[in-house]
Amino acid sequence: MSRDRRSTLGPPAKPLLIVLSGLSGVGKDTVLVDLKKSSLPVFFSVSATTRARRSGEKEGADYYFVSTEKFQQMIDADELLEWATVYGNRYGIPRAPVRQAIERGQDVIVKIDVQGAATIRKKVPGAVLIFLVTSTLDELESRLNKRRTESPEELELRLKTAVKELDSTSMFDYIVVNRHDEIRRTIDTIKAIVTAEKCRILPRDLSI
Repeated sequence: MSRDRRSTLGPPAKPLLIVLSGLSGVGKDTVLVDLKKSSLPVFFSVSATTRARRSGEKEGADYYFVSTEKFQQMIDADELLEWATVYGNRYGIPRAPVRQAIERGQDVIVKIDVQGAATIRKKVPGAVLIFLVTSTLDELESRLNKRRTESPEELELRLKTAVKELDSTSMFDYIVVNRHDEIRRTIDTIKAIVTAEKCRILPRDLSI
């Protein structure tokens, strides 16, 4: 059997849709910030939300902050790849920027809650789903307390939700432990996952 000796022998390069999800308070935002500082040449999708902007958050960088009316218009126009109501607020991923990046051949990372990850799994089976956890639930509670953005009732709700969300890990492809003060280890693990996915014999098929 003849083969062109100059042809590429490796798997064909195809873009990835990487879904970063996990428990509330696990540090998804911190992980995302450090991923942006890393050498990963990816497009970072920005979600739209109806919740109020927190101190230090920037429009178009952390989220697109929109009214409830505007968010509903986006739903009606099918402009969102997925959306969900979480703790009384709506969150969603604008479809167009993700599709455009994929068409450019660029990997995409989206940060969403577990509900959103379940929707992506159904709509885009070829997405790579990563679930972030803390070492223990006690550590998760400690992080939420230090954040001081929730009332005692809201904190209790988030912890109860976390226990339920742990039962959903079977739909994810990878689980990464984001250990206290070991953010570099978390980033290196995620980068290793991306590298491994690029080496698949059969690349994942994406249809956005």
